[in-house]
Amino acid sequence: MGGLIETVALTASTNADMLARAETGAPEGLWIRAEQQSGGRGRLGRQWLSPPGNLYCSTLVRIGPADPAAHLLAFVAGLAVLDTVNTVVSDAGARLKWPNDVHVGGAKLAGILLERRNDAVVVGIGMNVAIAPEVSGRTVTALHDQGAMAQLDAAAVLELLAPRFASRLLQWRTCQPATLLEVWSAAAHKPGEAMAVQRGPGDRVEGVFGGLAADGALILRCPDGRVETISAGDVHLIA
Repeated sequence: MGGLIETVALTASTNADMLARAETGAPEGLWIRAEQQSGGRGRLGRQWLSPPGNLYCSTLVRIGPADPAAHLLAFVAGLAVLDTVNTVVSDAGARLKWPNDVHVGGAKLAGILLERRNDAVVVGIGMNVAIAPEVSGRTVTALHDQGAMAQLDAAAVLELLAPRFASRLLQWRTCQPATLLEVWSAAAHKPGEAMAVQRGPGDRVEGVFGGLAADGALILRCPDGRVETISAGDVHLIA
């Protein structure tokens, strides 16, 4: 089961709505989907453009004392989105990009934002279904651009996503974290792939992908032989 799905026509942010619901005891497995958002948020405080036709949704995970590290839910969500994309457009060659994007041919298709309050982790997912909004400095694509059926809409995509997220969540709870990271890595960057990581304003480091650390941090091997372990930042692949 993928959980209960509630749909609203317009809201500021499904993540903000779900955080509020978490405060009042909402259960794990609840999903909120908005047809439009007026204040959608991406990572690092960026705006997430939210025109009608795309998927904007959030779900809730309740962290228990025996659960693995909560930050690994970013990998859970990425895999669930990838599973969904591969179900819809199996030959598109979708890939995961650290820490929590899904790309097709270098173009961004989906993004994920995790926010935690006490034992509640809200997992927000935005996926371009019908429209690829223009984003300055980024190449963007949508499921319809990749050959998805024209009648496939955001509601139908969430019906596919919810049970796949539940399945990956079970994997997070029952498998070793190393196993989850291995599965994620198999669908992500290849070892030796050239990339730059923007860790903050004026803090950019280039190198090649050296895999993931045990906690999911990105390992970057720099040209001068340094090895950087990066816990947060924006990855830019270098062709």
